[in-house]
Amino acid sequence: MATRGMMIAELEKMSVEQLKAIKEQSDQEVNLLQDSLNNIRTATTRLDLASTALNDLSLRPPGKKMLVPLTASLYVPGTLDDAQKVLVDVGTGYFIEKTMEEGKDYCERKINLLKSNYDQLLEVTSKKKSIADEAALVLQGKLKQLASPS
Repeated sequence: MATRGMMIAELEKMSVEQLKAIKEQSDQEVNLLQDSLNNIRTATTRLDLASTALNDLSLRPPGKKMLVPLTASLYVPGTLDDAQKVLVDVGTGYFIEKTMEEGKDYCERKINLLKSNYDQLLEVTSKKKSIADEAALVLQGKLKQLASPS
């Protein structure tokens, strides 16, 4: 990986148009990466809620009356039949029946994977942001040189 000084030296060799292009591209990449980070945060929150719901469900006795969510705001009355079997949404409308422990383990593994991906994306985002900032500084310097009379 190039050091900051090497990166600035390379940027200073570029034309104003090249610096503008580098800055714009880096800014776009940072925006896309930040969107991905937000999506990972949202997915992690959903899995945390699912894990909490599984823990709560595992403590309820069979025959317990409860409200079952059909949507975020629509609940219907139901009765707990068997808390030791759960359906796990594995994506694109597919569900797999698992035991309660397998369901909890699935949530935990997915949360850990998302957190690992989040940390990696955060590092890449930070590097891209640094490139954009350095390009902006060099660009400002070049524009000042062009604007000042010699």
